[in-house]
Amino acid sequence: MKDKALEWAIFAEKIVRLAGKKITKLQTQSLIEVTYKNAGELVTSADFASDQIIREAITSAYPEHGILSEENTDGYGTKDNFEGPHWIIDPLDGTVNYAHRLPHFAVSAAIAVDGIVWAGVVYAPDLGVTYVGIRGEGAFCNGKELQVPRSGSLTDSIIGTGFPHDKEKVHPALARVNLLTTHCRDIRRFAAPTIDICYVASGRLDAHTESLAPWDVAAAGLIAREAGAITGHVGVVPSGYPPDLYGEEIVCANPAIFEELFSLLQSRI
Repeated sequence: MKDKALEWAIFAEKIVRLAGKKITKLQTQSLIEVTYKNAGELVTSADFASDQIIREAITSAYPEHGILSEENTDGYGTKDNFEGPHWIIDPLDGTVNYAHRLPHFAVSAAIAVDGIVWAGVVYAPDLGVTYVGIRGEGAFCNGKELQVPRSGSLTDSIIGTGFPHDKEKVHPALARVNLLTTHCRDIRRFAAPTIDICYVASGRLDAHTESLAPWDVAAAGLIAREAGAITGHVGVVPSGYPPDLYGEEIVCANPAIFEELFSLLQSRI
């Protein structure tokens, strides 16, 4: 499987770069149409253009593989739908940033076999970075191997977090912020969780915690773990659901602070 993982990683990098080139071109030419979906979440024509590029490339190269995309969530939430090889993609993470011409947005693609992620790539075109993770082979940023710092304390940590699009679900996130701000150095919210988690892998953030979806955590989570970070879930992962793809109440942190941060977050349950 490791040989296949390298092949898949190379392919994933190719397709996210193609999609990234497309969305950058659309933004430059001001060819962005904005609409809204569930709970008022913003979505643009670039999301769909990126999704189409990636989906067509996967279908052509690996017609037997399944695809789960943020823009096509049929069956999402059913654990059995992750059997066999599946590509988990986020065509445009950080859509609001993208629409407002802020640089924190990315294209993400990962492949999981029976729910275990083997390769993943996160490409942030405006930031000029490509993060790659290969199961058992390490994590890299622009070709340079990543290694999470293994020192530090929670009180000196910078921790990333985020908020749900559904305003009716924002109160638990606000409680999490109140808890974090009284126990760490500071918090950051870049509003692109695939980048946030990769920032943990590169040591720019000490941790990230948020309730997310499979396409947010599949590639980025692998990259972070391969760089030496620890991931876990404050709540219970549903029986049989692949932990690699479960994003609810996820915690991703460097080893020096993981246990203390995890215990702190559990204390509010």
